[in-house]
Amino acid sequence: MNNKKSYKSEKSSFRNSFHESIRSKDKKEAIARDFKELKEFFFSEEQKENIKNMSWLKRIFYTSWWLLKTLFNKLTPIRRLLVLVGTIFILININQSGNEANNSQNLHIIGGIILLFVLMLELKDKLLAKNELEAGRKIQQALLPERSPNIPGWDIWLFTRSANEVSGDLIDYFPLEKSRHALVIADVAGKGLHAALLMAKLQTIIRTLAPDSSSIGSFGKKLNSVFSRESLPNIFATVIYLEIKPDHGKVKLLNAGHYLPIGLINNKIQELPKGNPALGILHNAKFIEQSIQLKKDDFLLIYSDGLSEARNEEGEFYGKDRILELLPKLSGQPAQEIGNRLIKESDQFVGTAKANDDLSLIVLKHI
Repeated sequence: MNNKKSYKSEKSSFRNSFHESIRSKDKKEAIARDFKELKEFFFSEEQKENIKNMSWLKRIFYTSWWLLKTLFNKLTPIRRLLVLVGTIFILININQSGNEANNSQNLHIIGGIILLFVLMLELKDKLLAKNELEAGRKIQQALLPERSPNIPGWDIWLFTRSANEVSGDLIDYFPLEKSRHALVIADVAGKGLHAALLMAKLQTIIRTLAPDSSSIGSFGKKLNSVFSRESLPNIFATVIYLEIKPDHGKVKLLNAGHYLPIGLINNKIQELPKGNPALGILHNAKFIEQSIQLKKDDFLLIYSDGLSEARNEEGEFYGKDRILELLPKLSGQPAQEIGNRLIKESDQFVGTAKANDDLSLIVLKHI
């Protein structure tokens, strides 16, 4: 009885999934988007440029050939052999009647089954990897602050959104001694799992060194030294580390190669001076502390490349100029509203294009 119910449930679920796929209104857009992502992933920059200069017929031929060749080369040796055997069986055509014709038809079926088997193996690998990345994402989220901090005299909003299952961006907050509070935004070069693992290590290093550092400058020097020693060669990270106190408008900060913070001070845009080199580039680099004084209703925006370098379907960047144009219009708004508006404007600009970078924001407003 239970087996019958389970069978009916699976049948109903399959039917509903099939109907949902048929009723989908954006099938054409989804296929076009998937094909574009396929080219972005498998094609080199040289191949992309070569395709642009080809006629439409030549473009179709070379695109198909390059995709098939790249996909084939990424298979394991045994799966390549199976694909070759399956393809040969499908292409065999014996122009005879009787038993030989039936044998040819049987080979076509066997060839199709072999290719389907390889497809199932590849799908299995993808699902296993996706499950592991999903587990990594949950662990990563558990390491982030549960909510934006509540500090007297400040309205603070923290936000991060990954482009993939796991993020190479870091948003963090933790209290320090002497009524100080630390905020961090960081971005490890690259995307995906390796960036996420290095980011987790960087978060640990920051939380370990910050409480015992005599100054922000000395903290930056120690942080760079430890990160350079503990990370992989040719890997760097950009960091902005901020310290604030309750009911006090002064913000002390360390900028290690990150985008310059933008402030709306007395309703005027103000960019902070250029900071220090990114972590991991110069082992013995010196790091200096910066500061800015915020008055009531002044705010500071710290963001990652996922905002300014967001791209639409035409490949155009959202850019810093749009951010600078929008910020004065947000004067007097709560920190969360400022952040949400920035994200909304960026998302509308990007449209249906796939996000290429993780997006993180800190909005720090003195109230």
